[in-house]
Formats: sequence, structure tokens, C-alpha cells
Amino acid sequence: MLDLGLPDGDGAALVHEVRQQHTLPILVVSARHQEAQKIQLLDAGADDYLTKPFSVAELLARIRVALRHRGTTLAAAVTVHELDDLRIDLAQHLVQCRGQTLHLTPTEFNLLARLVRSAGQVVTHRQLLSDVWGAEFTEHTHYLRLYMAQLRAKIELDPAEPRHLLTETGVGYRLAVV
Repeated sequence: MLDLGLPDGDGAALVHEVRQQHTLPILVVSARHQEAQKIQLLDAGADDYLTKPFSVAELLARIRVALRHRGTTLAAAVTVHELDDLRIDLAQHLVQCRGQTLHLTPTEFNLLARLVRSAGQVVTHRQLLSDVWGAEFTEHTHYLRLYMAQLRAKIELDPAEPRHLLTETGVGYRLAVV
């Protein structure tokens, strides 16, 4: 949520910068009623523009709509996830395991981030391949096996007996909520 009440900033530039780095919903809140400004901010990447004054009920409803349109939930909007000895900061692209910062490739991070967003649930091979590599790679399960092995080598104490990154044979993978 971005409040444009600050006098020394370019709201459209800030919205554009945030949108370039994150996919979380952006809800702009302002006392300004000018249509041109609303259009500029929406075109810059804001998901919604709410004019003050407004009720808490309306704000919450607009947040729910923005999250629904982004295909996420309030729980999925959380950027730091802690699972046992594993800490994943989606916004900062940082992963720590047993207190040590791990160095993941962009693909490894994207794969782990996709599993984090569905922690505790099975994510199918096809969905992981589509989300991480693109729709044209949904049949290339060897990519997935290779990268999961690399992730396990970096995260698990014993990659042969994983506690975090679990295989659901013939279906997909699941990040265990330990």
C-alpha cells in the first residue's frame, strides 16, 4: 500500500520501480482526486487507486481484490518464510539454512520460491516447469530433477533423506512445513 501523502516524491516513478522488482499488488492511497494522476499511477503499475476518505471495510475489500487478481492470498503476500532451520526472504532473494546464507542460482531461487508459495502442498511437475521455465518446458522433467537435486544438496543435511524438499512420486514436489 502506497500513500501519496508525502510531498517530496514522484508516486508514478515509485510505483514503476516497485513494479519492476516485485509482483505483489500495489494499492495507491491518496487524498488527490485528479483523474489524470489516477490514470498515470495505474499505467505505471498500480493495481488500484483509493481516494481518501475511505472505510476500513472498503480498504480490506480492495486488498482482497488486488490479491485475487494477482493470484495470491494474504498468506502468500508474506515475503519472509521460516520453516524449521530454513529462512527464505522472497523480497530480498535471500535464503539461509542453519544460520548460513546460501548462494542459489536465479533458477534455484525461483524454484524454491514457487514451492514456498505453496508450502505444505504438492506442486505438480507441470506447474513447476511452467512457472519457473515457461509453458514450453512443461514436458522437460529432467530440468526439474536436476535443479531439485542441486537445491537439496544446498539445503538438506542429507540430500538422500530430505526433510524439506519432498518428492511426491509421479506427481511433483512439496516443501514440507516442519
